[in-house]
Amino acid sequence: MRRLFPVTDETAAQASGGVAEREGARGVAGTLVAHAPGGTGGHADHDVHVDHGAHVDREWSLAELSAAYAYPEPPGAPRPWLRANMVSTLDGAAQHEGRSQPISSAADMRIFGTLRALADVIVVGAETVRQEGYRPARARAEFAGAREAAGQGPAPAIAVVSASLDLDFSLPLFTSPLVPTLVLTGSAAAPDRVAAAEKAGARVVIAGEGGGVDPARAVRALAGLGHTRLLTEGGPRLLGQLVAAEVLDELCLTLSPMLTAGGAQRIAGGPPVAVPHRFELVSLLEDAGFLFGRYRRS
Repeated sequence: MRRLFPVTDETAAQASGGVAEREGARGVAGTLVAHAPGGTGGHADHDVHVDHGAHVDREWSLAELSAAYAYPEPPGAPRPWLRANMVSTLDGAAQHEGRSQPISSAADMRIFGTLRALADVIVVGAETVRQEGYRPARARAEFAGAREAAGQGPAPAIAVVSASLDLDFSLPLFTSPLVPTLVLTGSAAAPDRVAAAEKAGARVVIAGEGGGVDPARAVRALAGLGHTRLLTEGGPRLLGQLVAAEVLDELCLTLSPMLTAGGAQRIAGGPPVAVPHRFELVSLLEDAGFLFGRYRRS
């Protein structure tokens, strides 16, 4: 994996075919220092030390990926920050035969796991739970210390967005998670389905009037439970709702060097917004032809 943007001492050395010679290019002990964006508005960058003798195109450590994808830490009280993580082919398909795995890669899955490990809660649509066979998030020893230092539990909670509660509550996602699964639904949800969810061990959170879930209210409800580092993995219909409601702060997009044709969904579905929402590129990584972009709302 290599960084394409922003240009740092690491990428400058890569472009010149050697180690950057300008003053300050070398860090301690003969290492090259790359600055990974970790915040907004003056938030200090994270220093990542890279052996100047190694190939820049290499597998990044989990610590480096964590620094590159760290949630912003604005001054003052924590506020919810919602990021999405999606994958798309060159021709815009978010899935192949109903699943995202066929258009993914090993590096994409490492980033996928890192983003999960950084989050307080993972927000996912009911259809994606059904199609992708969602299981509870697991605790990972590599991230245990960082999560404890950040005041997080051993693993992120899963929050399933469902108006109908048409879910199989006998699945491990509901019956045996490390952290109780949340179910976000509307106030008109069928009482028997609410009871079934709670009996299975899930926590039902009302986040909308009537039969639907209001995205802004869902974000506030999760923040009220102490979850401010939010991650959504879709699916496309849920992401489209989050985009339309203007609650999405960041998009981590993997561009897969594949073509699938067909009628697969895009990463976001639903009605178009009146005016396209502008996002700015924060960082761009590359591995084996896959591009990993990180975009923030302008």
